[in-house]
Amino acid sequence: MLRASRAGAVKHALAVVASAALMGACNDAPEAPAMSNDAAKVRTELTPAILASIPDVDLQQVIVEYVGARINGDYEHEVAIVSELPIGAQALYITWLVETGVNNGGFEKYYFSTAGEFADQAVEAFEFFSAREHAALMRDANSVRALDAERKRLNRDADPPSQLGPLDARFRAMKEDLDALRIAKIRAMPELFSGK
Repeated sequence: MLRASRAGAVKHALAVVASAALMGACNDAPEAPAMSNDAAKVRTELTPAILASIPDVDLQQVIVEYVGARINGDYEHEVAIVSELPIGAQALYITWLVETGVNNGGFEKYYFSTAGEFADQAVEAFEFFSAREHAALMRDANSVRALDAERKRLNRDADPPSQLGPLDARFRAMKEDLDALRIAKIRAMPELFSGK
């Protein structure tokens, strides 16, 4: 459905949005520093030693780019490819898709895009990082999405508006520091992100 635009969106997001979204940047935050030459390489392999050598500021982006390199433009098989990756890389990628999707168009856009294929796994992915507030909100969003779908099914002649909008504001207002939780988990258990 949106496979071609999904590939372009991920490439664009990796180049432009990832550092801002994953560093918790906002309009009044300082610009994120450029990645060091070593960290700027797109990795085709991750090991605990490689992860240990990457500064915190670059760590999440390196893992997301690693996942992107593994997908290698094959978005037709994205779900299957991601499911074969180490559990930590899966969780980071899935939570990153939610975060960038909601921050760049809201839950409705997230569910409409192919990233929404991971929605059922997103609650568990947030829980993997002990991001309980994010997990609870994602659970609410999945429930609202199911109710929206049922309303549309029952009202085929009308297109009832989605009830997801208020959840966008809740997501953006969260105080839970998702970046800090993810970085702490990567540092504490790098083998779950490298598979080694």
